Amino acid sequence: MDSASSEKSIIALDHWLQSPAGAYVRAWEQACLDELTVDIFGFNAVQIGLPQIDALAASRMPNKWVAATRTSTEDELAIATSGKQISVALDFADLPFASQSLDLVVLPHVLEFAEEPHQVLREVERVLIPEGQLIICGFNPASMWGMRQGMGRITSSDYLPAAGEFISLPRLKDWLKLLNLGATRSHFGCYAPPFRTAQWLNRFAFVEGAGQRWWPYLGAVYIVHAIKRVKGMHLIGPAWNKKKAKAPQAVPATNRNERHK
Repeated sequence: MDSASSEKSIIALDHWLQSPAGAYVRAWEQACLDELTVDIFGFNAVQIGLPQIDALAASRMPNKWVAATRTSTEDELAIATSGKQISVALDFADLPFASQSLDLVVLPHVLEFAEEPHQVLREVERVLIPEGQLIICGFNPASMWGMRQGMGRITSSDYLPAAGEFISLPRLKDWLKLLNLGATRSHFGCYAPPFRTAQWLNRFAFVEGAGQRWWPYLGAVYIVHAIKRVKGMHLIGPAWNKKKAKAPQAVPATNRNERHK
């Protein structure tokens, strides 16, 4: 996929997110992201791509940015980011941030439509601090929506954006492991059948609870939470929390002699 086709696929995803199915996905992901990010502490957080989802809305970090592409219009950015700082990146594979400068990075549906998803992950690993955290949103190919998409490609009737290369969760975890990004938690959602109308999607809202209980890994979308691990590094508490070790007292020579008798 060249850069031109990558941009077109991102535009296609933008349009799809305005559909009833897209609104259904955005609502679930927004709720899940709010729950995840509210308890992640630090100073600098970045959302890369998809400004239609405010992935950092609940984050309490003082510095928050949205990195968008040139395909995102100013109106979309203004509405989606609600006044937060915006850093426009023309290429997600070359992020304009210093190495080890970010505490949190969120990738909502970026890897599936990126020209070089591995390079995007390498860039994320570079800009994250040790023990920095990464959150990834993606479509689950092992779901009813994934099967519907596969059938749609045969019949030329796609349900999801056609240009996306959807990544299975085991495959994504392998990619993360190679970069010392350890996946800690995975969340699945959107268990309703792949309907096109809001009316039918709402009728099957009850399936969310059943899916979480009976077939949790078959949700249409997943969110993965990972942490950057650095070998040989251990987090320690402040020095003032540690008691000073007492120096060993010398034993008089006479006492040592008496012990040998």
